[in-house]
Amino acid sequence: MADTQPKVDPMSSATKFSTTATLIHALLAAPAERPFITMWHNDKDLETVTFGEFTTQAWGQAHHLRANGVQQGDVVILMMPQGIQLMTTFAGAMLLGAVPTILACPNVKIEAHKYHHGLTGMVEHLQARLAVVNHAFPAHLLSHFTATKWIYPAEERQPHINPLPDASLPTLAEHDLAFIQHSSGTTGLQKGVALSHGAVLRHLRTLAQALAISEQDTVYSWLPLYHDMGLIACFMLPLVYHLPVVMQSPLDWVIQPATSLHLISQYQCTLAWMPNFAFQFLARRVPPAHHHLYDLSSLRLLTNSSEPIRSQSMEEFYAAYAPCGLRADALHTSYAMAENVFTVTHSAQNGRSPQPVWVDAERLYREQVAHVVQPQGRPAIPCLHSGSCLPGNRMRVVNERSQDVPEREIGEILIQSDTLFHGYYNHPGLTAQSYQDGWYKTGDLGFCLDGQVYITGRKKDLIIVGGKNIYPQDIEELTSQHPFVRHGRAIALGAFNPELGTEDILVVVEVVNEKYLDEQISIIQALRKTINANLGVSPRTIYLKPPGWIVKSTAGKPARQATKEKLWREQPELSHRYRGNQYEPASQPAYSVHYPRNYWISQSGA
Repeated sequence: MADTQPKVDPMSSATKFSTTATLIHALLAAPAERPFITMWHNDKDLETVTFGEFTTQAWGQAHHLRANGVQQGDVVILMMPQGIQLMTTFAGAMLLGAVPTILACPNVKIEAHKYHHGLTGMVEHLQARLAVVNHAFPAHLLSHFTATKWIYPAEERQPHINPLPDASLPTLAEHDLAFIQHSSGTTGLQKGVALSHGAVLRHLRTLAQALAISEQDTVYSWLPLYHDMGLIACFMLPLVYHLPVVMQSPLDWVIQPATSLHLISQYQCTLAWMPNFAFQFLARRVPPAHHHLYDLSSLRLLTNSSEPIRSQSMEEFYAAYAPCGLRADALHTSYAMAENVFTVTHSAQNGRSPQPVWVDAERLYREQVAHVVQPQGRPAIPCLHSGSCLPGNRMRVVNERSQDVPEREIGEILIQSDTLFHGYYNHPGLTAQSYQDGWYKTGDLGFCLDGQVYITGRKKDLIIVGGKNIYPQDIEELTSQHPFVRHGRAIALGAFNPELGTEDILVVVEVVNEKYLDEQISIIQALRKTINANLGVSPRTIYLKPPGWIVKSTAGKPARQATKEKLWREQPELSHRYRGNQYEPASQPAYSVHYPRNYWISQSGA
């Protein structure tokens, strides 16, 4: 059994390299012959490196970065496709004591002016010494690096690469920055989360103990490394605990989702993390006729993290793949955020997967209290918990007056931990606003019940599409740039689509003059193109309305919740399509009812 397997802690041996262990020392302590990364490109193109080979390549990148002026403490931006070269360059920067940060690399779904709009501001804000791009990086985008030098990485396999002399190695303490990871929102408006070596190592020790990490574990991942789930769980954890990791790019996974099942089966992977939408995506996109090809019996922990967790998604996935050997007790849940390095809570490994509780919908909506009921015969919704706090983490649930609320009552979640971030990089004001009496204000809403936390939504209006955080204000600003749209008279809404397991984006805009409603086809096409080009997502529906249609608050601002209610009244088809955004009597299968993500938005219209 997993809980009887010997645990490994390379940190103890890593300390021989320094009086204070860092991520660098953990890497250097790895057995050279131990397998590290297997990168899948296609069935005929696999890259595999041992820890020794990885470290050699990382030293090569370190030499290359230093030759281009990188010194200890410098920020180094990495914009490269997912793969071993990106990871060795990241490690090479850390070997110099520099601070790497990974930003999304352009792909076929991103238009050039998305980078022109976002990356120029991001690079200037980070004040990076250097940006590293691969040879496929579009040449016309390189002109956007004005104050930051850009280079290509060193060749991946260079002979006779030696470590830097001991005298050249950085002297690092645990409070020194290790790297900056960003939120998964819009490129130009992301908040850089500055994390120290000590915070990351403490977090990984706690996580490894909680998950009973052992030498027998192998990680599988398609998650992007510019997101905390991919970077921490599927790169830093294997790096520090010397685990093999089998990887593929997010784009390859989306195009060929069944490859993830094939790789887990072939390499007998034991650990994986995925956002909520991926469970439903795999359950629905892989033909059942192919299920006999997969063996998922090796998985001991498949954790649903990142998005608010939907019980329907977990149920569908288990129903689809239980015949493939997937054990029910392998399915787990967690609550995580970049500001805490990664995991705050995780479900217990007690031989069973988390089970939903049914709460009275009417009382939840009106009283903001989760009253547990039987689902038959009355409006009820399932809530799936995200586990309890890991050691070193503390949580409060507070009301709008910052007072602790009793169990079952909805409130904002505040956390403290020994791994909280240094602050938002170059954003001292924003950092200060994010704390209250030493507690970090997550902006998430939820309740506690029997020692477990249930995340019910966001305090603000964040829209989550396929694991990507989209700020509605970004969409609204983009649509307001159209000459026929009234500036400041746009509303972007998220509505959970039970068929996709993630949210759809709905956009409502007022035109400058009612006559432009006759041109709605061309206007909508232009708006959709602009949103997709800048944010990488496409709205499900865009509604053009006459001047004055959007509901305003007493402060004269567009009132999001009131506008949504008006839209639902005037567009009755929405009530059927997004049945989870209103309560209805539960019946079997009861998973057809979903919590309305935007219900708890402030009624003031802010």
